[in-house]
Amino acid sequence: MLPDILKIKGIHPGIILRRELKRNHRKANEFSSKIGEHSQTLNAIMKEKRRITPALSIKLGEELEVSPEYFLVLQALYDIQKTQNLNDDDKPNINILRKSLFWDTDISKINWVKMKNAVIRRVFERGNDEERREIERFYGKAYVQCVLSQETTSPMTLNTPNI
Repeated sequence: MLPDILKIKGIHPGIILRRELKRNHRKANEFSSKIGEHSQTLNAIMKEKRRITPALSIKLGEELEVSPEYFLVLQALYDIQKTQNLNDDDKPNINILRKSLFWDTDISKINWVKMKNAVIRRVFERGNDEERREIERFYGKAYVQCVLSQETTSPMTLNTPNI
């Protein structure tokens, strides 16, 4: 019997599926054939590299004798937990940065780590004080000063610390 969903909320459904198959001494390949799914799909889910779909949740529910929405609800709870745990420091507060500052690109698609030198230069060239403070907060004042002091140096020679 699978555990109560509230006891395991926030856990990837693939972990629960893997545990259940192991507990019942079932092989993933045979199980995937029985429910009409590709074994690669099931393996990717059990490795937490893929999500549960509504159709798969129904199949799993029937085979494991739980409600059809069991795995889908578990997936949703996992997604919510993952979203809540996202580190806000993965990107600067883009509400502070004017979209016009990045007029030539979609601000929501900027890779803030990979493009950090260009972002720093652009904000300090065209941004206001509030935007500059946000960039200093995100990248660190020392790193920003290092980038700005080496403006004429090729970005390839800049020793960039990991953030």
